[in-house]
Amino acid sequence: MTNPKTVLVHEWLVNYAGSEKCVESFTNIWKDVDVYTLVDFLDDDLRNIILKGKQAHTSFIQHLPYAKTQHRKYLPLFPMAIESFNLKYYDLIFSSSHAVAKGVRTRKDQLHICYCHSPMRYAWDDADYYLQEANLTSGLKGIISKVVLKYLRKWDIKSANNVNYFIANSNHIAKKIKRIYNRDADVIYPPVDTQKFSLVTEKDDFYLTASRLVPYKRIDLIVDAFANMLDKKLVVIGSGPEKDKILSKATPNVDVMGYQDFESLKSYMQKAKAFVFAAEEDFGIIVVEAMACGTPVIALNKGGAAESVINGETGILFPEQTVESIIEAVKSFEPISDSINYTEIRRHSEKFSRKTFEEKIKDYVDDKYKLHLQSKLKNKK
Repeated sequence: MTNPKTVLVHEWLVNYAGSEKCVESFTNIWKDVDVYTLVDFLDDDLRNIILKGKQAHTSFIQHLPYAKTQHRKYLPLFPMAIESFNLKYYDLIFSSSHAVAKGVRTRKDQLHICYCHSPMRYAWDDADYYLQEANLTSGLKGIISKVVLKYLRKWDIKSANNVNYFIANSNHIAKKIKRIYNRDADVIYPPVDTQKFSLVTEKDDFYLTASRLVPYKRIDLIVDAFANMLDKKLVVIGSGPEKDKILSKATPNVDVMGYQDFESLKSYMQKAKAFVFAAEEDFGIIVVEAMACGTPVIALNKGGAAESVINGETGILFPEQTVESIIEAVKSFEPISDSINYTEIRRHSEKFSRKTFEEKIKDYVDDKYKLHLQSKLKNKK
């Protein structure tokens, strides 16, 4: 089988978050892949990591005013922009999609596989949050936003038909793909750089939480829970719009440290008694990073964390996003904390390594492309 001419489509390239870590792996797998994206504003260091120094093909949004810092404001134009790409000369289209990348135009004889980080967040489950954050819930702006939202949802469902196979980054997302698009999805968990973390078995007497301080992360609930457990220390790492709110809630046993560089964050992860996580995430890479340090996790039993944490073995799962639920989970964890096997937690984290991810993606795509070629040959006869 000759290697197919392959193109990779991703929404935008401006930073190094979870989906860009996946793109890094995709360009590891397909060294010569062409990359298309709505906008590309990577600095040289990130370009070398994610794209191996290559330039991406971009859309007209790249040249619009303030696109570098405010590209999301052009959301209503995203479908038009992604459909403007001419990909007719490629055999295999691989889209990395959390908004519109899966909506590229394709021919029937092309194979399109989508690695779906989430159905379009702005249009579905998180729509109300994004509208409130952008102050688009009332008046004329509110009316226009509802019209745009209806259009995006209709387009999003229709564009799902452009995809031959969906890969979801968790069972949680696979269920969303089924509910919204009525399509089945295979699950391959995203890559975690477990090799950048190392096992530490000597733990200190504090709990840790770390993330960007935004509402849906529910750091406020964790801080409120520890405000009711004054004999237990909590360290909070991260910055963001909710920092003042978190600081106002902090009791003497809660240390809000703000942003820390990678080495500092890793050190706290390695030494923490447990990592506390209250968000309902698509997957939750930081949860696996904590386990890569041998650190148990106390996490919400919803979203990706419910799939990466083994209740009673690599941590404790709690049922609801409430202060009471977190308190009960910590109380349940305390009696078993001395019997936790930190080495086994580290070993479990390696199931989510970048190497494993790349092997699974390559095997999956190779298998589907063979089936695609067989189908084409059968149709010719």
